[in-house]
Amino acid sequence: MIALLDNPQRSDRFVKHLKTAVREGEIDAVYLPERFPLPKEFQRRGAEGKSQRSAREMLIEVTPAFERWLVETSVTLARRRNVRTVVSAQSIEAGEVDFRALAEATRRQMQASYEKGRALGLSRGKATQPKGRPKAKAPARKK
Repeated sequence: MIALLDNPQRSDRFVKHLKTAVREGEIDAVYLPERFPLPKEFQRRGAEGKSQRSAREMLIEVTPAFERWLVETSVTLARRRNVRTVVSAQSIEAGEVDFRALAEATRRQMQASYEKGRALGLSRGKATQPKGRPKAKAPARKK
């Protein structure tokens, strides 16, 4: 099943979804003693080369419920999550980003920056100004 995935880098997510579905009783499967390497490759910091994880082989009963689950899971894994569109004139013209929402976010950012600068300026101004007129010292008395 994993070999049929569109994106092999999602194989670990597929295995995670499969285990959850079996645990919750959505589909029926049994573990087999063999293990197989997942096609997803990991690169560790400071180490050369790439590594792979392995997972236990499972025998799955193919039912209409499993086939529905497989289609839903494939669609879910095919969607890219947290993909941010780069804000540029071209992306705004193409309608990939919401101009009104960006304008409102810019307005809030500018207002926050303005208020922060004013607060900083006011706090510095208070620290340097003397507080009232200093009292004159009384002349020392002689005894």
